[in-house]
Amino acid sequence: MDFDKVTPDDIIYQGKKLLKPSSFKLVFFIAAIFLIISLLSTLFYTVEPNEVGVVRRFGKFARITNPGLNLKLPFRIEKVNKVKVEYIFKEEFGFRTATPGVKTTYSQRGYDDESLMLTGDLNVLDVEWIVQFKVNDPVKFLFNVRDQRKTLRDVSESVIRKILGDYSFNEVLTEKRLEVNNLAQTKMQEILDAYQSGLQIVTVKLQDVNPPSPVQPAFNEVNQAKQEREKMINEAWQVYNQKIPKARGQALQVVKEAEGYAQETVNRALGDAERFTLVFSAYKNAKEVTRKRIYLDKLKDIIKQSGKVYIVDPEEKGILPLLRLEKNEQ
Repeated sequence: MDFDKVTPDDIIYQGKKLLKPSSFKLVFFIAAIFLIISLLSTLFYTVEPNEVGVVRRFGKFARITNPGLNLKLPFRIEKVNKVKVEYIFKEEFGFRTATPGVKTTYSQRGYDDESLMLTGDLNVLDVEWIVQFKVNDPVKFLFNVRDQRKTLRDVSESVIRKILGDYSFNEVLTEKRLEVNNLAQTKMQEILDAYQSGLQIVTVKLQDVNPPSPVQPAFNEVNQAKQEREKMINEAWQVYNQKIPKARGQALQVVKEAEGYAQETVNRALGDAERFTLVFSAYKNAKEVTRKRIYLDKLKDIIKQSGKVYIVDPEEKGILPLLRLEKNEQ
């Protein structure tokens, strides 16, 4: 059959009509629709709000596109990788979350190979921690590191092991945890920047830090003993703070009273000496008057102390001879 002489009216093969003109138009129409759909499906793409699109032309980086509807060359000439640059990713170490939510459940499988670590004082700790990170450079993230997740996990584990090797067992358990978190974040970021990974560390946080399970009972007993010791020390300090200030106050009171008594005695002695000096001066100037005055003052004091005193002298007719100073003087 000479296909050059086939007319559009029909296509005949071995005396049989294979395709009618209407059928030929239908096939052509379907092929055109399929071609248009394929073109449109490979020509447009959508980037979500928390993503950017990294466009590759024949495998080489071409440009970055923003969220929304975008256009690229069809038929796999350009390919797009969508990277979440506003999303915070999380990696867990030493444990795994099975079901997140209000009642979070965790995997019961052990991860001792990544959680058991040696401290600076040669003790073993079972450490659980998390690393939160985001993508800050999508081009470096896609092209500079082959397995970004594994790289991050390897860097995190190595940094945590190195840092804990510089701290003692009790320091990691108690007051140095925040310091370990900050130092680990800094060290991890330095390594990832050196790799040009395009990752930014947001948070490194130690979750649970405990002794290994086989020695947990002994560790609890030691902690209980330490708590009892601290309790006794605190109680002793409480008694000390109650007794010592009180004793010091009483001692100070006694000292002040003694000082006051001494000052009072000295002042009284000085006053008596001054009084005696004044009396003596007056006595030298007026001996008779001064002697009478001293006699009367002394007699007054004696009578006050004796209560009621009745003196009867028949010979002097009731006159007290002691008061007749002029007779006594003769």
